[in-house]
Amino acid sequence: MLFASYLFYGWWDWRFLSLILLSTLVDYFVGLKIHANEKKSARKAWLWVTVIFNVGLLGFFKYFNFFVDSWVDMFAMFGYNMQSTWTLRVILPIGISFYTFQTMSYSFDIYYKKLTPTRDFLSFAAFVSFFPQLVAGPIERASNLLSQITHKRTFSYDQSVSGLKLILWGLFKKVVIADSLGPMVDDIFANYADYPASTLILGVTMFSFQVYGDFSGYSDIAIGTAKLFGIELMSNFKFPNFSRNVAEYWQRWHVSLSTWFRHYVYIPLGGSRVSKLKSVRNIIIIFLVSGFWHGANWTFIFWGAFHALAFIPVFLLGRNTIYKNNVVGEHSFFPSLKEIGQVILTFGIVTFSRIFFRSESITDAFAFIKRIVSDFSYEVYYHPMGYRMIDYYILIAVFVIYEYRMRKDERVPFKFKSKVVRFIAYAIVVLLMMLFYDDGIDRSFIYFQF
Repeated sequence: MLFASYLFYGWWDWRFLSLILLSTLVDYFVGLKIHANEKKSARKAWLWVTVIFNVGLLGFFKYFNFFVDSWVDMFAMFGYNMQSTWTLRVILPIGISFYTFQTMSYSFDIYYKKLTPTRDFLSFAAFVSFFPQLVAGPIERASNLLSQITHKRTFSYDQSVSGLKLILWGLFKKVVIADSLGPMVDDIFANYADYPASTLILGVTMFSFQVYGDFSGYSDIAIGTAKLFGIELMSNFKFPNFSRNVAEYWQRWHVSLSTWFRHYVYIPLGGSRVSKLKSVRNIIIIFLVSGFWHGANWTFIFWGAFHALAFIPVFLLGRNTIYKNNVVGEHSFFPSLKEIGQVILTFGIVTFSRIFFRSESITDAFAFIKRIVSDFSYEVYYHPMGYRMIDYYILIAVFVIYEYRMRKDERVPFKFKSKVVRFIAYAIVVLLMMLFYDDGIDRSFIYFQF
């Protein structure tokens, strides 16, 4: 498993294997040192070693140029022309935001005495570099993934079939939904000044489905592949497009990152056990850090701040946990009119925030929004390559309806009692992937850059 993981990552660029190995060595030994010391001061000192090392590693490769360029821009505002001579054009190692957080969670759990460190270095190295979820999550905790690696696993036919179904469904979301929408989204965001508001709204709506299909599709493939090894990874997406408020959305979108921030940042800050004012402060910190985690660009900071502003009213009204243990249309197939309104409103808020997420700069984001509010003309948008938009509308509608059918169990696609119906569904999905596959477009996963 470790060999496969290192081969997988090294195939991209073998030089960056040294970063994974170094991060693995640091947290392996730090975990042992934290556990061996009874003094809180010593334990905390060793914890700071892993924080400084991993955050420093992440900061250098991901944020060094951002801070240098921001420093130069700040001085330029006061008339000082400072050349960015310190800027380094370093390559961002794929998955670095994911595996550094995963190794840090191991040390944190030992520090909080929720976990006993392992002395099995081989198993720990496999935990850090487990290739299905190495480059884009889900971000696993050692209590779940490492414990499965260190225990004997046996082949399970049912588990493997379930994994293959998830892989197929993930490929469908990636190839048919995300990749087919990508060229249209790219065109609209690159040429937003040439399109009316109706087309810009269409573009950002399509981006919502693109990023969801891309990221959740990867997670399905990762979870499905892990099942073939007899390993169960945590669910990372729980149908966030059916959320009834922003708080529920964050309980369903990128769950592994949300829970990481809650356990290791929000709760240590006091969480919601402190005063309302301090709780609001903690919420703002979490969302700003989450935005910054996504990338070294002010667009992500604005995106995080926007979600904080949308989350705070829900929190202050005490409605941030009311939908935690149920789904839309819990007791019937059809949602109520109230739920439909809530879902549309939440989807609209989240989709609007993605203007910042997708735009190249803050200037572009605000220009995009200004274009929407200043030009209300309607114009039918045709893809430059001549595709019929109605085909994509139908595809997205069918996709949403089927996901709504699955909403109570995101880990069981193709759940049909009839074997004939099931195999017809497999055939349709494979044919659609062949139909929508385009070798001429960029097929990289969006979250590989994070």
